[in-house]
Amino acid sequence: MSTTNTNKVDVGFIWRITDDVLRDSFKKNEIGDVLLPFVVIRRLDCMLENVNEKVRKSYNDFKDKVSEDKLDPILKKAAGGLTYYNTSKHTLHSLKDEPQYIEINFNNYLNGFNLEVRDILESFQFDKVIARLVKNRLLYEMIDAICRIDLHQDTIDNHSMGYVFEELIRISNEQSNETAGEHFTPRDVIALMNAIIFTPEKDELCKSGIIRTIFDPACGTGGMVNLGKNYVLDEICKNSNNKPTMLTYGQELNEQSCAIAKSEALISGENPRDVKHGNSFTDDQFQGKKFHYMMANPPYGVTWKKDKNFIENEALDPNGRFYAGTPRTSDGQLLFLQHMIDKMDETNGSRIGVVTNGSPLFTGDAGSGESDIRKWIIENDWLECIIALPKDLFYNTGINTYIWFLTNKKTEERKGKVQLINGNASEVVGTNAKGKEETEYLFARSNKKSLGNKRNELTDAHIASLLDLYTRFRESEHSKIFNNDDFGFYQLTIEQPLLSNEQIENLFDGNKYLKSEELKNKNFNELTEWVETIEFFKQSIKEKKTVTFPDLEKLSPKDSDYEKIRFGKMTYDVSKSIKASDLKEIKDILKKIRKPDSKKRDKENVPLTDDIETYFTNEVLPHVPEAWIDYDKTRIGYEINFTKYFYEYKGLQPAAQIKAEIVDLEKDITALLNELLA
Repeated sequence: MSTTNTNKVDVGFIWRITDDVLRDSFKKNEIGDVLLPFVVIRRLDCMLENVNEKVRKSYNDFKDKVSEDKLDPILKKAAGGLTYYNTSKHTLHSLKDEPQYIEINFNNYLNGFNLEVRDILESFQFDKVIARLVKNRLLYEMIDAICRIDLHQDTIDNHSMGYVFEELIRISNEQSNETAGEHFTPRDVIALMNAIIFTPEKDELCKSGIIRTIFDPACGTGGMVNLGKNYVLDEICKNSNNKPTMLTYGQELNEQSCAIAKSEALISGENPRDVKHGNSFTDDQFQGKKFHYMMANPPYGVTWKKDKNFIENEALDPNGRFYAGTPRTSDGQLLFLQHMIDKMDETNGSRIGVVTNGSPLFTGDAGSGESDIRKWIIENDWLECIIALPKDLFYNTGINTYIWFLTNKKTEERKGKVQLINGNASEVVGTNAKGKEETEYLFARSNKKSLGNKRNELTDAHIASLLDLYTRFRESEHSKIFNNDDFGFYQLTIEQPLLSNEQIENLFDGNKYLKSEELKNKNFNELTEWVETIEFFKQSIKEKKTVTFPDLEKLSPKDSDYEKIRFGKMTYDVSKSIKASDLKEIKDILKKIRKPDSKKRDKENVPLTDDIETYFTNEVLPHVPEAWIDYDKTRIGYEINFTKYFYEYKGLQPAAQIKAEIVDLEKDITALLNELLA
């Protein structure tokens, strides 16, 4: 299993000759913006070389006789069935014959391409590239340089051309690593996804006549689906005489990234129309279509506020993608996951791999959108495995990342279960000069040179080790297997009374109640709010007549507003004495029907596998004996807590070591201050 480019074309040579032309006029991170569209044009130019005359003849014969929409299929047929053609009299080589007219002729040449190719070049913002080349008098030199690259079909076939373009995209993104992570996923991470997604399907994929689809709803430059296709053809079925037909599909919001993805499809023999531009949430270009394999690295923590109305309206539809719930508007990762689940093939089955940060694992309380989505996924038995990745694998973030693997065709041994793999594990390998422990990842190695935040990489050996943990499906130090219910919990609302039994007793004990530090400042109106079963006086008692319950006998019956006091079904005339037996009954009623104190309200999470009453009796009542469960507020939640499942206790550092580190820090600070003040 290899994560590296295996084609025989010297991709470095392609980059170098371009760099020689552009280096003084374009920044290093701008080279790819020039090179990629020129490679696309050069590939098309080479592929059309043998059909140009036929295309131009057909164009001249029919251009004035049929409409443009009818002319297009005629010209594609003349091009030998290719999805592109060029009606211009020029080729890249012929442009060099008239250097004095290079700009005019080059624009004429570009306008000769069919509309789809022109749209792709427009999305590249190729006109700006040409303008800069012209301004710096480099257009001729660039065309001359690109013509020295042989991209004819007999030199490099479609499959290898895909590798070449992928490698050029990789180099281009690494040159501009500050923004690479937005639309480019490191190839070692994709290689791991490919291994887990496709290896279980090896026997099926290598049968005769197999056709399979791969889809990415946030495809960026198209790397995931294209590398997935290559992995199946070159790794999974490399020793088989049967090669499946792998059809790739993608949708991307960023126009320029979409143009790159379309370009790769175009020059590697795929259909560029299967790569769509648009918002996957509000403009699903593949509505109703199902896919066998899906892969994605959706953006982390990106808001979907502008799509809120559309998504929440769809969430009301039982047949909609988001009916299970919606996460908070600040993060749409779980929306992508729901979008992909909606496209699973119920007949042949599907496998999904999605990269996320930690938020979708545990964010959101029971009853929240995030928790409900996790509940829906796990209870439907779609979640197969999650791998925690080592940190610092991505170009623009060093946070913890995870790959979720889902399927609707689990093997028998995996049904009802979820495997968690801790690829983030590390071990102590020694101590540094200051006595501090040094650690290394078990499933990654440090890069010799950091690329943005990418300081680590997964080697072929690391990927093989993680794949082995997955395929063996056994409990080990780095692999845990859980039942689906293990991730669920009851969230209980525990209430405590606003008035405890002791306070109720004090309420009827002369002025003892008024002496309570907790309650002495309460006026009578506030007391009536505390005991909601009391239907007491219609108006507030004036300050001079503030009373406790035992003082009721002293009230004058002339005060018509204060004639009655009612506890439950018992009504008492305030002009008469209240009997001791009545007081006992009143106290009993108050103890049974009590208003909860919202300030004392608490929540307890109880595993679904535990008995609620047993948990409450053993874990709650010993500490708060008057508490009760408000069952109407009970919610079921789901979360996946990697830290808890793979927790390893580490003892505190010895005091001497802590002291030594503090001393070293003080020395460093002193040295820095001396440098500043020198």
